[in-house]
Amino acid sequence: MDGEPKSSRYTHAKAILGSGLVNRLADTKVLLVGAGGIGCELLKNVVLTGFGHITLLDLDTIDLSNLNRQFLFRKKDVKQSKAMVAAQTAGAFNPNVHIQPIHANIKEPQFDIEWFQSFDIVLNALDNLNARRHVNKMCMAAGIPLVESGTAGYLGQVQPLLKDRTECFDCIPKPTPKSFPVCTIRSTPSQPIHCIVWAKSYLLPQLFGEDENGDAELDEAEKQGENAQEVVVLRKEALAYKAVRNALRSPDTTDDAAKTVFEKVFNADIKNLLSMADMWRSREKPTPLDFDAIVDDSFVVKESTKGPASYSNSKAQVNGHVNGGATRSASSSKGNSGLKDQRALTLQDNLALFVSSTNCLASRLRAGEEIISFDKDDDDTLDFVTAASNLRSAAYYIERKTRWEVKEMAGNIIPAIATTNAIISGLIVLQALHLLRKSYTSLKSVHVQFKPAVPLSTVNLCPPNPRCGICRDTYVKVQCDPSRVTLGELINGILGDGEVEDGGTGKRDVSVYEEKRVLSDPDWDDNDDRTLESLSVTRGKFLTIVDEEGEWGTIAVALCELPPNHLADAPALILPPSLPKPPFNPRPSAPAPAPVPPRKRSARDDDEAEAEPMAKRVKTNGASSIEVGSPSKKRKLEEDGLVMLESATDKIDRDDVIEID
Repeated sequence: MDGEPKSSRYTHAKAILGSGLVNRLADTKVLLVGAGGIGCELLKNVVLTGFGHITLLDLDTIDLSNLNRQFLFRKKDVKQSKAMVAAQTAGAFNPNVHIQPIHANIKEPQFDIEWFQSFDIVLNALDNLNARRHVNKMCMAAGIPLVESGTAGYLGQVQPLLKDRTECFDCIPKPTPKSFPVCTIRSTPSQPIHCIVWAKSYLLPQLFGEDENGDAELDEAEKQGENAQEVVVLRKEALAYKAVRNALRSPDTTDDAAKTVFEKVFNADIKNLLSMADMWRSREKPTPLDFDAIVDDSFVVKESTKGPASYSNSKAQVNGHVNGGATRSASSSKGNSGLKDQRALTLQDNLALFVSSTNCLASRLRAGEEIISFDKDDDDTLDFVTAASNLRSAAYYIERKTRWEVKEMAGNIIPAIATTNAIISGLIVLQALHLLRKSYTSLKSVHVQFKPAVPLSTVNLCPPNPRCGICRDTYVKVQCDPSRVTLGELINGILGDGEVEDGGTGKRDVSVYEEKRVLSDPDWDDNDDRTLESLSVTRGKFLTIVDEEGEWGTIAVALCELPPNHLADAPALILPPSLPKPPFNPRPSAPAPAPVPPRKRSARDDDEAEAEPMAKRVKTNGASSIEVGSPSKKRKLEEDGLVMLESATDKIDRDDVIEID
């Protein structure tokens, strides 16, 4: 038409994708979960592509370390909500797009199945395994297509997921994060990561967090069969931390409190472990550290024997130096080359850092902070973990790490490459377009590889795993008032009477779960008369109904709120018009038991072994014949008073013999 501009924002998109799909995008509702490395790139892409209604959800705030790759943020935005800032920045890219930012956790109950069903597609840009599994389950329950993604350095993957057509995120079990035995972490470290995990997950919570004795962890260690004597010593050690915790929280805390912590952790506790001689028969004994000797530069440090040496000389080092001389703290030394966080810290540097960080954290407790947890972007906690782990490494002759290396290992940081994020976000949009146009045959799982010759590879999507406990369940949405509906009412309502086509499966023996909690089973129905609210089963949660005989498939009931206009005196439970009827797989009938042969056998004669085997029966072409038994069988019959004749015509001329046909 003459009145239309010759070109517009979407001219190229229409030429490639077609006018029909591009025009639909303006009304498409997208949920984008995550506004981090992938999320920033992805938000930019969906905005420029023309997706009309975008809901951006993220719980996190902006850290300084995000700025090298998350280009929607600036230094002035640090500590602000990622979702809010990203929406404001990306909104300027396309004024035709509406972005609704939400600063919240995707696992909160208000984001229930009804909320997910308000979107046309969900795009995941998460780095948290639990959150990814939650979004996967909600999309499977709501029947909404999901595009899953992730990156790790130069590697990345994009996977479109659709219930009943493709496998879901949980169809293939994911590897669990690596963990270490408690006694290895607490008593016998041999690697730098052992010392870092100890400082981050044990020492820091013991001193500044809510973990006062760690009984649960030690109880679990006992169940796993770890050294019982060692566990007893660790329990006593944990109880001794109470006095140290009180000292750090006292208004009179001085540098002496930090020294008290040092003497307890790096001297007394190590001496206590050395008292268990059996532990060190096949291990090298650690060396208790001396606070004053380190300060005076006279403490001798044995070179690392576990892992690459931190220093090049093989002789014993005085305070971390080959020549025994002291140097200034790495943080104050201007002569050292390299970045501050990448400088090797001497033993004296680590001690000074330990004292200063301990005092800073103690002052925060006295200022009203109840619990201090590790955060890789919290300088005080990072300094404490760096110093504590390096001091422990020195006592156990383990390689010491720089502050930057500790930050990477303690923060589980996988180097993020901005280019990988950009490639993955582009692939996400391509797969999302295939899902929206329902081009299911074009869907592919795409992998970014560290192979210059073949940087991208595609894999055909697999069908759902029939044993998957997520996408193979039969989902049903129920609206109810948890304060008025009992567990029994809900279960009986979902099972129905089974008499009509949409009347459910009928009453049967089932067990009911909420996640891993057992709420009811055929032998225990105490909770059936309790309200859902009293069982902490409320909006956003799922009840799982499992057939006791294993013949019916599993039903997952998603709880939602009653409609806003629902009358107060109306029923408190609204069931779906068609009750769920999961797949039915009857158990195969057991085959009839085979006849059991008699277990008793007659005793073998001494000469039975010498008897020749029975000859094969001679064919008689239909003529009747009687097989002649073996000599041993004939002898046995004669002992029992029976005589076997050679043929049917043989006769015995005796009056006391009875013939048996």
